[in-house]
Amino acid sequence: MSLYQDLGKQLFDALNSGQSISPLRGLINNDIDAAYTIQKELVGLRKARGEKVVGKKIGLTSFAVQRQLGVDQPDYGILFDTMDVSNSKSIDSSRLILPKVEGELAFILGKDITSNNLSMDILVDAIAEVKASIEIVDSRVEDWDIQISDTIADNASGSHFILGDDSKTIEELNPANVSIALYKNGEICSQGNGRACMDNPLNAALWLAQKMCSQGEVLHKGEVLLSGALGPMLSVEQGDDIRLVMEGFAPIHLSIK
Repeated sequence: MSLYQDLGKQLFDALNSGQSISPLRGLINNDIDAAYTIQKELVGLRKARGEKVVGKKIGLTSFAVQRQLGVDQPDYGILFDTMDVSNSKSIDSSRLILPKVEGELAFILGKDITSNNLSMDILVDAIAEVKASIEIVDSRVEDWDIQISDTIADNASGSHFILGDDSKTIEELNPANVSIALYKNGEICSQGNGRACMDNPLNAALWLAQKMCSQGEVLHKGEVLLSGALGPMLSVEQGDDIRLVMEGFAPIHLSIK
């Protein structure tokens, strides 16, 4: 087994057990390409047990967080059907480690994106729906002690997500101006707007689409693109009740069981 396979398996086991592992960046010199190779190993293990890819998520969309980690780009991870808790509107925390939640815009694709000369116009034309979403992030790396390669390898610290029931077309809103408020147990704990996400969540989505196309990968019709946090992450634990209020959308409730 190669180093990358071994680290992918360690992250897979941590995901299943809820037991964190030590940071891995030192083993790969904090190398981004190596981290994505490990992520692919992890993704392959999840696919092998029957999990289905339903989209992508974009992380590190805050310029302040990028500066903190010493990088000049966001990162991405894979969304699986097992991560979608939109129907139950709750999540079992028994296998989570140190979960946090974020309020985000989700773009639902109405057509494949394959263009080698991808522009904002092509991206916008491919977006069929926009929804409010809560993303639950969690780190399989001990105590969130992460740098760029740690989070990339760990599927961009992805855990679960919930999509709102209602939607808008991209023409019906300006993503950069959308505001959010996250409530925990009735108390407002996080606020922000679309400008916190690379100045516009569409910029994050375009980065992802261009990254995928540069690697010869297709973004498929029906896929969900979680575009990145519109405000600070909020730590949660068992028993918490979360409510996302996003301008123009019905509120979303999430229970941490």
